[in-house]
Amino acid sequence: MAIATLERVAYWYPEAALPALSTDALEVPAGLTLVVGPSGEGKSTLLRLLNGLVPHFHGGRIAGCATVLGRDVITTPTRELARNVGFVFQDPERQFVHGTVQREVAFGLENQGVPVADMDGRIDAALAAAGVTELRRRRVSTLSGGERQRVAIAAALVLGSRLLVLDEPTSQLDANGVKAVVRSLIGLVASGHNVVVSEHRSASLLPHADSICVLERGRPRMVAPADIKEELPRPRSRRPPSRGDVRWSLSGVSVGPAGQPIVAGVDLDGRAGQVLVLRGPNGSGKSTLLRTLAGLIRPLAGAVERAPGRIAFLPQDPAALLHRPTVAAEVELTLKRAGEADSPETVLAVLGLSGLAGRYPRDLSTGERQRAAIAATMAGRPAVALLDEPTRGMDRSSRLALGDLVSRLACAGSSVVIATHDDLLCAEVADRIVEIDEGRIR
Repeated sequence: MAIATLERVAYWYPEAALPALSTDALEVPAGLTLVVGPSGEGKSTLLRLLNGLVPHFHGGRIAGCATVLGRDVITTPTRELARNVGFVFQDPERQFVHGTVQREVAFGLENQGVPVADMDGRIDAALAAAGVTELRRRRVSTLSGGERQRVAIAAALVLGSRLLVLDEPTSQLDANGVKAVVRSLIGLVASGHNVVVSEHRSASLLPHADSICVLERGRPRMVAPADIKEELPRPRSRRPPSRGDVRWSLSGVSVGPAGQPIVAGVDLDGRAGQVLVLRGPNGSGKSTLLRTLAGLIRPLAGAVERAPGRIAFLPQDPAALLHRPTVAAEVELTLKRAGEADSPETVLAVLGLSGLAGRYPRDLSTGERQRAAIAATMAGRPAVALLDEPTRGMDRSSRLALGDLVSRLACAGSSVVIATHDDLLCAEVADRIVEIDEGRIR
């Protein structure tokens, strides 16, 4: 039995000349459906159609007939669709309402009028299913990107929706987080729920998928799971070990919230032409170390030294950096402020963004917007380049392009530091790997 059917559906975003989604006849079967395809090809649009955000929230034009769980998407109010379709966005920090994890997970139950006496058990079960029970009393602002992603999943699970739709749910998760999410999704399907999930990191979900939907240029088609191949690292010729000057150093550094060090006693440095990768579980302190290196926060103890030169920093949520009218204008602004004469077209071409140079950055897909932010922050020759989970929302070709850019930065003399859970990126670019675990590094 199909949980969703699309008959000759075409959808245009406001002022768009071409449809973002176009189908002949498509049926999404019950069970676990994995949605795959390159960035910007319509995966998020398809997912948002399943809960009515397309077209009711985004506007634009739609033609054809779409039904989800027997309800007509075009004529059914979004509030009714939301009761049956839980949704987790690619950038979950944008869907949070409350300041604490407990209140955030309870928010949907409050909207449904669930008695307070019945909430605690459901909140506990949802947090456990997402693997974040220990975060119940934490403030959302103190969570890492991966922890926020799992809290957003718990907030969707708590509603007990018949259909759960997730857009890139493992993009910022460590190995244990990925396993916890996969276990949760398998358990939901076993208990009679349906799941539709979009993923670039599909290897962990592929063995459990009942069906696969591939999107190319806005056109979805169903294929057999056996037709999807596991992604392998790209072999690359290694640069010789760098003997460049020290660009930054940490001596006896401890970082974390006031009086609560997450990582302590860090002695580490980075040299020109070197790519250092930070690995570790969600919440281990990778982002905090990067922000300390960038000078955005002060260490609780120890000394941070930086050589003269520009420090480029890509945060986990790069959308906050993008405010110019076009992608090209973002890169031009960075080059102008840095006093560099490079052409914006060069870095845009490396990242496969030449065709998007004239687009408004906030109209791009998450993967495209991620690449635009990387181009805007890493343009030119920064002395130090810091990237926090840079492959979020990226497909294989985009990740390869990022690897090329990182190599260019290193060859030009930048000291590159990347915090990532992406094993493929690590295999392709790392000269040194620093593991953070239980407050220490090795």
